[in-house]
Formats: sequence, C-alpha cells, structure tokens
Amino acid sequence: MHLSLSPEQKQIKDMVSEFVDEEVVPRASEIDHEDEFPRDLVDELADLGLMGMPFPEEYGGAGLDYHSYPMALEEIARGSGGLGTIVAAHISLAGNMVYAFGDEAQKEEYLTPLAEGEDIGAFALSEPGAGSDVPAMETTAEKDGDGYLVNGNKLWISNGSVADTVTLFAKTDPDAGNKGISSFVVRPEEDDGFIVEGTEDKVGDKGCPTAELRFDDMWIPEDRLLGEEGRGFVHALKTLNGGRITIAARSVGIAQAALDAALEYSQDREQFDQPISNFQSIQHKLADMDTKTRAARLLMHDAADKKIRGENFIKEAAQAKLYASEVSREVANEGIQIHGGYGYTKDFPVERYYRDAKLNEIYEGTSEVLRNTIAEQLFH
Repeated sequence: MHLSLSPEQKQIKDMVSEFVDEEVVPRASEIDHEDEFPRDLVDELADLGLMGMPFPEEYGGAGLDYHSYPMALEEIARGSGGLGTIVAAHISLAGNMVYAFGDEAQKEEYLTPLAEGEDIGAFALSEPGAGSDVPAMETTAEKDGDGYLVNGNKLWISNGSVADTVTLFAKTDPDAGNKGISSFVVRPEEDDGFIVEGTEDKVGDKGCPTAELRFDDMWIPEDRLLGEEGRGFVHALKTLNGGRITIAARSVGIAQAALDAALEYSQDREQFDQPISNFQSIQHKLADMDTKTRAARLLMHDAADKKIRGENFIKEAAQAKLYASEVSREVANEGIQIHGGYGYTKDFPVERYYRDAKLNEIYEGTSEVLRNTIAEQLFH
C-alpha cells in the first residue's frame, strides 16, 4: 500500500475539496435546518462524475479506484454529513448491488443511469423488527406467474423517498431462514404498490431522507431478480462489507471538519489575554483529535487496499468502520468542548458534526455487531 497519492488521486481529491468548499460548506447549515433533499447539489455531483465513482466507464461511471472513491466521499462528508450518506447509499449500496450481482442487461438498464446520476438509488434491507437480525425480516416475494408479488415494510431506508431504483430484499422461501432471502430491483415510479409511508425526523444526517416503505401487493417481473433466488442474504453481507469502508470515509470527513473548526476557533478565541490555543490542555485535545483522525483514515485505506487486491477484507472493513465511527463522535465531542458555550449553540457547526457523527456508530453495522465480526475473523 502506497501512502502517498498518485497525481490522479491528488487531482480528484483537490477537485472534490474545491467543490465542497465552494458549493457544499456554504449550504450545509441550510441543509441541516431545512432537512430537504439537496437535488441541485446531487445534480452537480453527477455533472462532476461523482455519482458513479467506482463503476466502469462502460456503465457511465468514472472508473475510480477504491482509494479515490473513499477520499472523495470523505471530502463530501466534511462539507455535509447528509450529503455524504446520500452518495454512500446511492453508490456503495444500491449501485454496488446491481454492479456485483446483476446480469449484463440489468447493469445496462439500471446501473448506467445510477452511475451517471440520472437516477438515485436506495438499499431496502432493514425492517421494524429486523435491523441487525436480517433473517428476521418479514417482507415476502411470492412467485406469481412470470413475476413476484411483494408484501411487507422496510424502515430506515436512506434515499428511500427520492429513489428511482431500489434494491430490495424479501423472503422467497420464508421457511428457509437466511437461505430463503432474495434480492430484487424495484422501480418506485413503475411498480404499483410501492408506498412511501413517511420519513424520519432524525437527530442528524439532515438532507438525506430516511424513509419507511410499504409494499402492498407490488408485482415485479422476474427479470428484476438479482442473481439466483436464496442468495439475497449473501448479497447483503458482501455489499455491506464494502459499504463499511465508505462509512469510515464519512466518519473521517466529519472528524476532519470538527478538527478544522476547533483548530481555527482555538486560535481566534481569547481568554486571559491570549488565544486559548496557547493553553496546553487545548493543545493536547487538538493533538489527540488529529492523531485519531489520521489513524482512522489509515485504517480506511488499509481496508480499501485489501479490497482492491481482491483479498479478504471483512475484518479490516469492520475495524475501519468501528474505529472511525467512534473517533468521529469523540473528535466532534472535543470540538464542542473547545468551543465551550458557543459549541452548544447552532451559531457554530460543531454541534452539527456531533449529531451527524453519532449515526456512524449505528447504520451499516452497529459497533456491537462489528466487534462480533472482528472477533469471529480473529478465530478463523
């Protein structure tokens, strides 16, 4: 693994960083306050080729490696945690499902508009009674002629209310446990019975609509099945494993934003006739914040490197996501502390970083589940 950026990687990082500073950062507070899907920013990301970063150019993607993609996502999340989730759910979950498990016809029909940013993707796995316990899902897809009849509910679906393409998991054999789960492509505008029940009023991650979905006798043709029946659980695990690298990236981006804000504030804020950055207690906080952020970034790239090489990266992805998510909360918390009373107001962005950071410890594998995963890999 090379720790220095190639000229192409540096160019991508600089380009995304410039876009974020000019277009996203000035809008971040508004996005957080209004909690509306920032369609215009997503369209601009698509124009820059950033809505299909890791996918081959033949499918409308940018063909970026798995170092460049997380680096770019880190920059996007540095500007807005909600926008970071929009992109991660669209690419790492929905897009990767079609790319990894779809046939050629499905890739051409569904992946290309996703990669080009014409369509928005969502990944419908979780349910009210089936979060970490995926096999407990109750949504069913019953064979019906030359298609499937889908009934059930999904909850906490990022992009769920704005998606054009949804990768859906449902039980085709309810008695077969995790081997009875299959995955499908759903088109909300085309498929009668696809119902958005509403969106969640979340603590953070604003701008990314998190929806509750219902399927009421929704019929979909059999050519929407991804791969073979009964492989959906495996599809979900493999997709989430790769997705954890990008949640680590979102975490690092938020941590970096909190560090940058605290560093700047500490040099501007004066107490006892001097900047508070002169005090050793503040310096130590900033030193720890920077060290943890850097360590999290390196874990992210280590997992990405193993993915690129085609090696098993289950443990590394879990470690990167676990550590980076906890670091993002810790660094954001210290950012508030350095700001003092101002940090507890919405006049400064550090409180938003804290709210956005907390989600990293919950979605795409809770910290508790990830520790189980890491332990299991240690015993293999």
